[in-house]
Amino acid sequence: MSPDSDPPGSVRSAAEVNEQIRALWLRAGGYLSAQDHAEYELLVIEWAEAIRSEIIEAA
Repeated sequence: MSPDSDPPGSVRSAAEVNEQIRALWLRAGGYLSAQDHAEYELLVIEWAEAIRSEIIEAA
């Protein structure tokens, strides 16, 4: 992931992760390189975990 991302194990909200995903797509101009794609995959996994966590907390 990018050097300015949070360390592994840190907890960010789904909204924060979604903003980083959007920024990645903007920065990449809509075409992801292999490195960008790897970062994107990690961000999507983190986003899904954040969504699950937020749903559990709301329940």
